[in-house]
Amino acid sequence: MNGKIKYEFSAKMWQYSSPDGWYFVSLPGEVSKEIRENLKWMEEGWGRLKVIAETGNTQWKTSIWFDTKHKTYLLPLKAEIRRKERLDLSNEIKVTVGI
Repeated sequence: MNGKIKYEFSAKMWQYSSPDGWYFVSLPGEVSKEIRENLKWMEEGWGRLKVIAETGNTQWKTSIWFDTKHKTYLLPLKAEIRRKERLDLSNEIKVTVGI
């Protein structure tokens, strides 16, 4: 995995509450706090930070987004990733994020 700084964590996937809402994993509070304090200068519009994410055997380029309401970063999980790794809302998944 590329990215000089790596964060590994486990979390439950959740779906945004709208019809056909996006699926996300919320980064843990302490991880988000550390990223925000040290790497906020790298953010682009709307708190977006480019990352390389990995779960299971799948790695992809994406972005995490800072949610000011919950004070955490959100990692979107596209349908392609969910299908490939057979992810569903009942599972806790292991994720690595490289910045």
